[in-house]
Amino acid sequence: MTQLVQERSVQFQVGTGFYRPKSRLVRDLGVLAAAVYQREQGRLQVLDGMSATGVRSLRYFQEAKADWVWANEGNPELLETLTTNLRCIPPDQQFVSALSLRRLCLERQLMGDRYDLVDIDGFGSGAAFVQEALGITTLGGLIYLTSTDGRTYSGREPQRALRKYGAYGRSHPSVQEQGLRLLLGSLAQQAAQRDLGIEPIFSLFWGDTCRVMVRLQPKPNLTAENYGFLGYCHHCGNYGLPSWRKLSQAACDYDQFPLTLSGPMWLGALHNGDYLEEMATIAQRWDWQDVFKILETMQTENELPPYFFPLKEIGARAKIDLPKLDWLLEMLRQQGFSSSRTHINPQAIKTTATMADIQAIAKANPRNENNH
Repeated sequence: MTQLVQERSVQFQVGTGFYRPKSRLVRDLGVLAAAVYQREQGRLQVLDGMSATGVRSLRYFQEAKADWVWANEGNPELLETLTTNLRCIPPDQQFVSALSLRRLCLERQLMGDRYDLVDIDGFGSGAAFVQEALGITTLGGLIYLTSTDGRTYSGREPQRALRKYGAYGRSHPSVQEQGLRLLLGSLAQQAAQRDLGIEPIFSLFWGDTCRVMVRLQPKPNLTAENYGFLGYCHHCGNYGLPSWRKLSQAACDYDQFPLTLSGPMWLGALHNGDYLEEMATIAQRWDWQDVFKILETMQTENELPPYFFPLKEIGARAKIDLPKLDWLLEMLRQQGFSSSRTHINPQAIKTTATMADIQAIAKANPRNENNH
């Protein structure tokens, strides 16, 4: 008898398909966002472009109450497993195929099909599938993309980033967030080419993977304020956001050293606070406490600048032992700085303070009195 795997409310076979239990959080957030959409719009038609075992399709149907699910897997050897797993969905509410993603999206676009949620969970750069997703998503619908090319977004292969994202990524302590912003920037820029816009619903960095969920808007919203360059000063550890008009003069505001620039990328909010609140309400109702805690962190980090400061970086620059994160956050707030944890790195902070401000406060910690 074939062994079944349980994830949340669904059971399925893995067979020879790829299934990563630790990525459940990624699927949890997708289901929550889909559930909010279904409640608001009264409908939910899903295209799961790279289904593998079909666990996402099953959960969109079972938990988010999708009306209809198209589950596609490019590897025909997995078609039997996928078909078997989706037998619990009524035949008139599902369709299973084994096509390349580009062929599937092109055929659906030519037929005039549009889906409320397009989930493309592939390997490599998610930017490679932006045009496919844009062509088959209904206006106001959701696009869920993945990027796993850490060497590209981390600045180790800037020429590859230029090819994949149309942006030049450089190395600095916030490269994980850079991965999210490069993918969002590619989405925003390619949507603008079609006279469309995007609104991030949430942006998740988990393990070594970037996942972004955006809502497709009927009008372009790409501006010089939300799409531009992030500058990093290797001398003092601060960040800057130089305007397009002053790129040639991009220097650190604090010590006037030249900034190392990455971009262009998305510089706007990573999440939609109201949507996160709706997702958190459902997560509490379903008793998904681990997901609820991450949504809380996303909400608090959302209003802060597009970068973070790892504790390791703070300790190395200040030449002190690493401060306790919660203590440092509280001291920063007492000094009038907005500050938060970030879900992207559990040992980092987001704050409006400068690196010098952070170091001064960290050095005032009684634990470090022998380090002065």
